[in-house]
Amino acid sequence: MQDLQPSIAQFFDFLKGIWIKKRIIVICSWIICPIGFFYVATLPNQYESSAKVYVDTGSPLDQVLSGIAIKSDPKEEIRMMARTLLSRSNLETIARESDLDIATTSDSEFNALVSELSDEIELIYTGEDNIYDIIYTNEAPNAAQRVVQETLELFVEGSLGNNRRDTDTAGRFLDEQIADYENRLAESEQRLAEFKRKYSEILPLSGTYYGSLQAMKNSLEATRLEIRQTKQQIDAMKAQISSGKMSDSFGVRNEGENALKTRYDDRIKSLEDQLDTLTLRYTEQHPDVVETKALLANLEEARQEEIQQFFSEQGDDTGQPVGEYNSQLSLEVSRLQSNIASLEVKEDDLEKKIADVESRIDLVPQIEAEQASLNRDYGITKKRYEELLSRRESSDLSRRADVSAEEFQFRIIEPPMVPNSPSGPQRLMLYTLVLLVGFGVGIGIAFLLNQVAPILVRARQLKDLTDYPIWGTVTHLEVERISKVNKGRIMAFTLSSLAIVVLYGALMTAELLNVNFQGML
Repeated sequence: MQDLQPSIAQFFDFLKGIWIKKRIIVICSWIICPIGFFYVATLPNQYESSAKVYVDTGSPLDQVLSGIAIKSDPKEEIRMMARTLLSRSNLETIARESDLDIATTSDSEFNALVSELSDEIELIYTGEDNIYDIIYTNEAPNAAQRVVQETLELFVEGSLGNNRRDTDTAGRFLDEQIADYENRLAESEQRLAEFKRKYSEILPLSGTYYGSLQAMKNSLEATRLEIRQTKQQIDAMKAQISSGKMSDSFGVRNEGENALKTRYDDRIKSLEDQLDTLTLRYTEQHPDVVETKALLANLEEARQEEIQQFFSEQGDDTGQPVGEYNSQLSLEVSRLQSNIASLEVKEDDLEKKIADVESRIDLVPQIEAEQASLNRDYGITKKRYEELLSRRESSDLSRRADVSAEEFQFRIIEPPMVPNSPSGPQRLMLYTLVLLVGFGVGIGIAFLLNQVAPILVRARQLKDLTDYPIWGTVTHLEVERISKVNKGRIMAFTLSSLAIVVLYGALMTAELLNVNFQGML
């Protein structure tokens, strides 16, 4: 507590020093306050007009067109329109439509008017769901209302118009890009076709060169394997041809190692028996004997011809007779031998092709690299072309949807009205500020003067300044006169301050009663 006493004493010394120079406060207050009060009182009234609009970005087609049409973010579009609403071109339109340009007589004045509108028109996003406030203040209430109305109309019409213009611009851009990529695609197809025609003898119809070469080699191995298998089947069938008792369609049968039976054998045997009987009864010249011998000779000749024909058509290399089963095996052998002949032709053809392909193997890497590059360029161009076609369809669908249903619905919650009472300036606050500044400046100047030329009001102050001991104090001889002078000064200060406060109170009352000082002046 003792540490605070010097600070408290010094504070009261400052107050006493300021109080001694209170005339400075009176002078400053009477210079600043009346001038400030007059200036605030003569400030022109400001009338504020405002409008509140809600932008409904929901559309019943959103769910229907989800995933099949190009849909931009409507909220972001509205915010962008709000940021660009106060562009110079729009401000010039607002100035002309609201007739504010009538008061201007030169381009410089019109430019100043546009700059003022840029600073004074407020478009505020309230933070709620797409609700915007448009506020403008002017000395004329009708002008304030017109400016807000024109700004609101420009905001609504500009948003709808920009949306359609953006869609049309996107459509034109897509058409240009599609035409460009269509030309690129045609050129890529032409280059690829010419390349295939140039190297048609080297490049396979499908797959790669090495894949085609390996496929031919695999086919050759399969053909050779099939030839070996077929030959083994022929050898096995030849081994199966039996020499046992069999018959064929001619009636020739194998009844032993070298005996054949034909259809004439029984008749020949019967005629031989009959000839034996006739020779016992008749001579060789007997007609019956002669006739029987002639008939027997014919049958023997027919039998021999049948056997020879059978051998020529059904016999094997060894001349051994075969039956019906062996005939079928022989036919199968013939078929397999024909198959071997065709397979051998195929084998020769594959060998020639493989040799031809291998002879060009040094050219293949470069050709395949060029083909891969052409295919890659063609694939990329085709993919981009198809994507652009899809986007154009989506854009067309979006444009038709915009025609069917507006993307934005503007609902004016509070339309702009002509204000009846001024919204500014805030004279109550300004009067108070002038009063505080008037007295504050006087107090500050008095404090500074006291610091520059301090006045000692206590003996302790002299000791602090000179470091000499204080043995006592002497009272002024004219204490009563000095006291009377001080009282007069206090009275003057009080009356001066009271007059300023009364003036302040009168101005505050007049402001509360809406007294128009401008009409009086």
